[in-house]
Amino acid sequence: MKELDFPIIGTKVEGLTKEFNLADPQQRALYFEAKAGNEIRDIRKFLEDNTFVAFLVGKKNSGKGTYSKMFSEIIGEDKFAHVSVGDLVRSTHENWSEFTKSPKYGQLKKLYRGYISFDEAVDAFVGRSTEKLLPTEFILALLKQHINDLKGKTIFIDGLPRESDQVSYSLYFRDLIGYRDDPDMFILLDVPESVISERIKYRVVCPVCETSRNKKLLITSHIEYDRDSKQFSLLCDNDGAKMVPKEGDELGIEPIRPRLIKDEQILRNVFSIHGIPKVLLRNHVPVSEAQTHFDKYEITPEYSFSWDEKAKKTVVHEKPWTIKDDNGVECNSLLAAPVVVSLVKQLADVLK
Repeated sequence: MKELDFPIIGTKVEGLTKEFNLADPQQRALYFEAKAGNEIRDIRKFLEDNTFVAFLVGKKNSGKGTYSKMFSEIIGEDKFAHVSVGDLVRSTHENWSEFTKSPKYGQLKKLYRGYISFDEAVDAFVGRSTEKLLPTEFILALLKQHINDLKGKTIFIDGLPRESDQVSYSLYFRDLIGYRDDPDMFILLDVPESVISERIKYRVVCPVCETSRNKKLLITSHIEYDRDSKQFSLLCDNDGAKMVPKEGDELGIEPIRPRLIKDEQILRNVFSIHGIPKVLLRNHVPVSEAQTHFDKYEITPEYSFSWDEKAKKTVVHEKPWTIKDDNGVECNSLLAAPVVVSLVKQLADVLK
């Protein structure tokens, strides 16, 4: 499907020749200051007396959590909260017995408004009824209750809308909250399917601490070589355990393709809406334009390995990661930090 027309917002700063290690939090802080210091100060000044609500919209595995975490680094956890609708629903479900004994149960019942009764919605939620799907109105009630605990914080809502008919709920969610008169906006993420697929195919997880890495795109400090199988494995930086792929990951996006098709349609629906600000983020740039707009260290590296028999060690090879976008154009993928710079620059403009 043809990609949406998202602008390329470069990060190059004239006269800035210093390279930053974007994997290091301290270096990343210096990088953000160098690339978007004025905009960061504008946002911080706004947040001294105000907050805003943003809806993160993008395909599954498009990096919403990663970008939110980096934005939190810049703004501070005391000023910002990333609200994952999926995590909220799962957490409430897992702790439902305790939840029903707390005052929050009564609060939820008061907040709920829907086409089926509250008891029917609860039955659908806890799994006692398979005849009715969990209504959007019940999810909204959970969200409103959770947001009541986040007064004074700017919020990124991740996971709403999840269906095309929920787009209107997102548009008017500010009014449904009731107690906040915040600016609201959509943050749309444009990530090619090829990027999502490679992230999944080469993903490995530590069996001990469950840290996730990628054999092609995000490696560890130590690589093990098995001479018998002639295979290379990442060793976890936390505990030295051999990291292993998850079953089914070798299929890439195929198992989640129906979800990606739905996410694409929602993205297009939101993109076409007028009257609400949109922040448009893309994590890739045509190879022909990459060096014009970005510094070399901002491009996602691709790793491969070879065994040096003489030195008895693994040699790591690195080059810029090149993929084809959904239009078939050869592109370089960007690391998360330059995408967040684009986020900061656009947010500062929206909040003026």
